[in-house]
Amino acid sequence: MNKRDHEQMLEALRDETLVIHADDGVNNEGTVAPAIYYTATFRAQNASEFADMAGTPRHPRYYTRYGNPVHERVARIMAELEGTETALVTGSGMGAIATTLFALVSAGDHVIAQTRHYMSTAKIMDEMLPRFGVEVTLVEQADVAAIAAAIRPHTKLIMVETPANPTLVLTDLAAVVELARPHGIIVVADNTFASPINQRPHDWGVDVVVHSATKYLGGHHDLTAGVICTSKELAEQIWHTHISIGSVLSPMDAWLLLRGLRTLPLRIERINSNAQALAEFLEAQPQIERVYYPGLASHPQHELAKRQMRGFGAVIAFAVKGGYEETQRFVSALKLSLNAVSLGGVDSLVVHTAAMWEGVMSEEQMRTAGIPANFVRFSVGLEHVEDLKADILQALQKI
Repeated sequence: MNKRDHEQMLEALRDETLVIHADDGVNNEGTVAPAIYYTATFRAQNASEFADMAGTPRHPRYYTRYGNPVHERVARIMAELEGTETALVTGSGMGAIATTLFALVSAGDHVIAQTRHYMSTAKIMDEMLPRFGVEVTLVEQADVAAIAAAIRPHTKLIMVETPANPTLVLTDLAAVVELARPHGIIVVADNTFASPINQRPHDWGVDVVVHSATKYLGGHHDLTAGVICTSKELAEQIWHTHISIGSVLSPMDAWLLLRGLRTLPLRIERINSNAQALAEFLEAQPQIERVYYPGLASHPQHELAKRQMRGFGAVIAFAVKGGYEETQRFVSALKLSLNAVSLGGVDSLVVHTAAMWEGVMSEEQMRTAGIPANFVRFSVGLEHVEDLKADILQALQKI
């Protein structure tokens, strides 16, 4: 099948098929399972071929910091899932975010970001970009008027994260793009908390979509990786920064990510179902003060969630009645859900958010991010939902 026929075939395929066949065009020497190219460098047959390899951006068979055949497979699947022209892979989600930001902004530029971001993204905005002469304005992400008011003549980029970690506040993607487009502002969206199965920011006009592939995309808590999905033009610009920063994804982790992607739509379907049922269950418990989940009618942005998302994801945030100590007792009493960071994998994971972030964020930063002392972030896995309910119930009784 030639390249054009393959692209036309992919356009008609659904996600469950795309994750298995979007990378069919990558040469694999006839094997059914993808090979792991565990090599730092690739040999050219002659000087002319070497010159071509060295001069071709993102060549998959030159040097693994530049690219690798397993990287190419992952990139093809992710570009199809997100609906972008192409994709890049990095060694971590923060590698994807940092590389994108440092590639696209320069001293004298202005960036608009949210008051609620993943803590490492927040540190880039609060501390790193200003050190390099980039001005940053933080706004309440649910307030479109605040975003509009923050735009300046030198605004270069708007960074959004929706749903946001860990409060699950949403950003109206279409509204942000509508504000940015007349000014030529680049819009970058962190889609980690949704996954491309539940939300496709590029469909709303977002220019760059980034993921921590450590989460849903890998899905088994056994790798760290990042993905950047965008146009070919921006990808080449970002890639040149990437090879200098060197956030390289190892061939083994790329292969594990590829394997995880094959089951992504099936896992997300189960995760969505489990999380919705568990959020409704938690909302009915007297020991719970409040539940935050976009799939609940009680979520203040539920209508926006229904408009721009196809599913609502694994993460439920909730506040336990009482304070820090009561929340610690609840989390410690859980037996099935592991007390560990991350999300979107086969195992349910739970963290007392204030305890997790108090060592890396100031009290002011935590207040700005909306993280009270009794806040819990629960990432629902693939366990049977009735078993998860029973485990939560026995833990609540020990507060």
